[in-house]
Amino acid sequence: MAKKKKMGLKQKYALLTRGLDWETTYQPMDKVFPYDKFEGIKIKDWDAWEDPFRLTMDAYWKFQAEKERKLYAVIDSFSQNNGHLGLTDARYLSAVKLFLTGVSPLEYMAHRQFAHLGRHLRGAGPRVAAQMQSLDELRHAQTQIHTISHYNRYFDGFHDWQHMHDRVWYLSVPKSFFDDAASAGPFEFLTSISFSFEYVLTNLLFVPFMSGAAYNGDLATVTFGFSAQSDESRHMTLGLEVIKFMLEQDEGNVPIVQRWIDKWFWRGYRLLSLVGMMMDYMLPKKIMSWQEAWEMYFEEQGGALFEDLARYGIRPPKYHDVASKEKDRISHEVWAIFYQYTHAAGFHTWDVDEAHKAWLSEKYPNTFDKLYRPRLEMWKGMADAGNRFYNNALPQLCTTCQIPMGFTEPDDPSTICFRSSEYGGDTYHFCSDGCKDIFDHEPEKYVQSWLPVHQIYQGNCGGASVEDVLKWYHLNLGTDNMAYEGSPEQKLWSQWMAGRHPVAAE
Repeated sequence: MAKKKKMGLKQKYALLTRGLDWETTYQPMDKVFPYDKFEGIKIKDWDAWEDPFRLTMDAYWKFQAEKERKLYAVIDSFSQNNGHLGLTDARYLSAVKLFLTGVSPLEYMAHRQFAHLGRHLRGAGPRVAAQMQSLDELRHAQTQIHTISHYNRYFDGFHDWQHMHDRVWYLSVPKSFFDDAASAGPFEFLTSISFSFEYVLTNLLFVPFMSGAAYNGDLATVTFGFSAQSDESRHMTLGLEVIKFMLEQDEGNVPIVQRWIDKWFWRGYRLLSLVGMMMDYMLPKKIMSWQEAWEMYFEEQGGALFEDLARYGIRPPKYHDVASKEKDRISHEVWAIFYQYTHAAGFHTWDVDEAHKAWLSEKYPNTFDKLYRPRLEMWKGMADAGNRFYNNALPQLCTTCQIPMGFTEPDDPSTICFRSSEYGGDTYHFCSDGCKDIFDHEPEKYVQSWLPVHQIYQGNCGGASVEDVLKWYHLNLGTDNMAYEGSPEQKLWSQWMAGRHPVAAE
């Protein structure tokens, strides 16, 4: 009897993603799949979807289980050996707090929305891809929470991250980004998350965070980054595949996709300004500057990507040139916002020392000494005199990205950029032409923006005083926030380091 030939990966994947659909008769197809046509995207052949990874479910669970075993072995070792004492400095943990409160909840939101797509896309291939990514995103949220929970035993500000994500003013920036994407149609969601974020911009998020962790002694965070790396490769592949799939199906899809690319490039870029601040100001041991990262991961790699997509009629995203003009200033502008408002934040900021200023001067020779060093030195002088600067006025926010209006004109870094639009008898304010364009195209959506400053003034955030609002945030005044110098966290860290490295007797 002839031995049955073992099926190859391509055949297994075909069995998982082909021949599983049928034309419904009891209910019309448009009622069974109500979401994948209203955006105007035309799909003529769902079977044209091809996933280069061709990952089957049995292989998926095997790979993920092996990664889980390795990850939790490292987490246990890190915990049992007091790995937090190997960090470069406790200031580094402000970056981890920003990640836990601003990024990890987005992983869970992505899990929910990809699960939704796994039911509502009409083709079996993209449904399987969406279901696998939904599982990935849930796993990423869980592993990040488990990893970072170690720091909650010893440091402030990690205690109620999910509550903070839904309420704290600066966390409305990532939250509004994902709320915007999740409330769009299925193909816009795929363009926003799978392509614009996961493919075009993801290296500007995860490479700096994971490299920053490695440089600063955070082995646990590095390990969950490595554990997610193969997943992220698949996510990037899904992003590129969905764009090419839409573009190849019908010429009428091209202008719709281009508009989404323009919108979600700018929204993602504005969100990543938080990462720029982290890279240039929050890592005790630096990896590279935001400007260097932007040139490497967007200008070089993104430039090659859009050259490839030009054959479909796709051009680089609108305002990409403005983003490149801002690459030597945006991190300094965002740090200035957080330095002033750290009394209302869930992490610390600090005065920049001379070695740090020398590094910034080297990395930003055209802007730092001229535009930003004088401000940092003025603030340090005030702090040294016992008058550390905190801005007690509530800032005006951009209606679209929800970041305080601290960005400058593309061609004049000495002037705050200010744009506005009229709609329904009201005036709405924006930090840039990009944010104004996004609003003007869908004003009915963005007039609903939950702007923290407006909500505070309306009395919807716990009360009228800073103390009331912080209680509503679940932040502990003077412990989770304010300046790092003199904080309980800094004092405890200094005691630990003195115990590890006692001063020799003279």
